[in-house]
Amino acid sequence: MSLRHFETAPGPVDSGSARAAPAGPVLTVTGLRAGYGPIQVLHGLDLEIAAGEVHAIIGGNGAGKTTLLRAISGLIQPSAGSIDFCGNELAGRSPAEIVDCGVGHAPEGHRVFRGLTVEENLRLGAFRRPGKTRASVNSALAEIFEFFPKLSERRRQLAGTLSGGEQQMCAIGRALMTAPKLLIIDELSLGLAPIIVEELLHILSKIHAAGTTLLLVEQDVSVALGFSDRATVVSSGQVALRGPARDLLADPQIITTYLGG
Repeated sequence: MSLRHFETAPGPVDSGSARAAPAGPVLTVTGLRAGYGPIQVLHGLDLEIAAGEVHAIIGGNGAGKTTLLRAISGLIQPSAGSIDFCGNELAGRSPAEIVDCGVGHAPEGHRVFRGLTVEENLRLGAFRRPGKTRASVNSALAEIFEFFPKLSERRRQLAGTLSGGEQQMCAIGRALMTAPKLLIIDELSLGLAPIIVEELLHILSKIHAAGTTLLLVEQDVSVALGFSDRATVVSSGQVALRGPARDLLADPQIITTYLGG
């Protein structure tokens, strides 16, 4: 299938996922412009994420993928455009307010509080958990340890002494402690061995099955498209392509451009 068969302009959510058809959009980004000071990175980008799906963002270095995630999470403020999440406008809100709306973010680089224990990192994630009580936080912590048994084993260990894969688990677990409806993960596999990435994907499939919508930016395109329902290709701060992930993975031009085949 060639690129011309895929959608190249804003449109409705694609069907044909390997999973059951998802519900309506949970996130709608329209005409988003954002960057850093005078440097504009996103140029009127549009994106739609369906509730209950796994959606991948792929593209070359400097395409604007991380900038998009940072704008959704409030880590940078867009200069124009709309970010609608479950009926709430996120553009202009602080990161804390966006967490309150139900967006969790595990940023690039396995970022943890290195001088705190694993459990302390996770409990910090519950600081803005809606309706939190001691019992609900403890219950959420037990659920995270069920998803990530390695974190349970290392709960008293300083996060800075964990392996890269364990730090990624800790960062994802901390984001989950906010009770997100949408979990954003930036560069899941960065610096990790394939066997660790496979383990993380297995855990994420369980998290998704438990009801969390996932949005992934992933450098390994074969991993991203193999795991996702739908995908969006970003180039030069705009959407170049989008469609069912399995169709994109089968496209010769995607293979040539991103997989070296």
